Amino acid sequence: MAVSTPTRSQPQGCTNLKLRQFMRRVSQFYDTEMAQVGLKTTQYSLLSCVDKLGPVRPGELAAGLKMDASTLTRNLRPLVDAGWVVVGAGADARSRLVSLTPAGREKRAEAKRRWKMAQTGINRLLGEDQVVALHALIDASMERLAPAAAEGDGDA
Repeated sequence: MAVSTPTRSQPQGCTNLKLRQFMRRVSQFYDTEMAQVGLKTTQYSLLSCVDKLGPVRPGELAAGLKMDASTLTRNLRPLVDAGWVVVGAGADARSRLVSLTPAGREKRAEAKRRWKMAQTGINRLLGEDQVVALHALIDASMERLAPAAAEGDGDA
């Protein structure tokens, strides 16, 4: 009777689908916290990026967020309408600068407390060791995928 040796398991299913399902669950968890302060997670990220980089030119902000200019404009609109962000004149007549208003800084500070609650909750639910391992796996995977993404940048 031959004894079979265990072999390394093969990936099962679609990686893209599994990642999207996982991201939906994580996003729902964060969205629940952000809803307490009237924001979406994407809006909080945008407020945080403007706070960190601002005043900043829209093109630099879009690049920092890894989004195109039209998506940035669409995502900024509700923040401008709420009075949390202003898009004003830059150094010359053709340039614009995006910055937070005092109300935007307050909203970001309020949201940051909820964001920390969400992060603490994820750490508790998944386990801190698992989150550290997940971050390391994501970082390593992103690094490996960077050359492939750069090759695809020229395709359109």
